[in-house]
Formats: sequence, structure tokens, C-alpha cells
Amino acid sequence: MQTEHYNAYSFLLERTARRVKQYAQYQFNCGEFGITVDQWSILKKLRQHTDLSQKELAEHCGKDQPTLTRIVDLLVRKNLVERRANPADRRSFVVHLTLQGKQKIDTLAGNISEIRMQAWKNLDQTDFEHLKRILNTIYDNLEIK
Repeated sequence: MQTEHYNAYSFLLERTARRVKQYAQYQFNCGEFGITVDQWSILKKLRQHTDLSQKELAEHCGKDQPTLTRIVDLLVRKNLVERRANPADRRSFVVHLTLQGKQKIDTLAGNISEIRMQAWKNLDQTDFEHLKRILNTIYDNLEIK
């Protein structure tokens, strides 16, 4: 395939990823969820992995350290997470989901599921399998060693 085709596909992939996030943030704003899409991803990751260090959380969420720190600061001010001393390393903190944070996840989970389903309308199982295979291949091709 020619380079121009790869460039077109890369553009489509980036454009689609941007649209998914823009659509989700628009719906978050319309629904007055009180958090952003990025904040939601941090909350969900903390539900899956309890008490991660900020470094670990950044790695899990694909965020750089300064960006993650800003998001966590906002979530702390909203009382959705708290920083606790890291028992394994007194020089660092772990980020802990508060009861209010858990309740926020439970309250919004259904709404967010509906938002995500909008992207998958009009696709069938075969489409999903092809997309999954292609995206996993692209992901694996770009592994940093």
C-alpha cells in the first residue's frame, strides 16, 4: 500500500478517536455529570485497581504525570478521591477512591454505557471482530520496548 493510504487511515483513526471523546464530553456536559471524560476514566481505573500510586495510575490511563496530577487535584477537591500515604514508599502517595467517588461511578455507569453504545450503532458482530483485530494489530505494532 502507498504511504498516502496509510496517512489517510491514520487521519481517520485520529479523527474518530477525537469524535468519540468530543461526543462523550458533550453528553457529560448536557447530563451535568459534574466530571469530565478524563476524570471518569481515572475513577473507573481506581475502581478496577485499588490504591494506585500516581505514577501507576498515569501509566494505566495513558496520561503524563503533570496531566494526571491536575486531574487528581480536581477529583480531590470534588471529594471523589483522596491521596493516602503509600505503605510501600513513604515518599509517595496512593490515590484512593472515596465513598462519594464510588457512588458517582454507580450513579453514572448506566448513562455512560448509553453514551458509549451510540458509537456502536449499526455495526454487527463481524464488524466488531474485524475492528478488534485491526486495532489490536495496530496497538501491538507500536509497542515500545
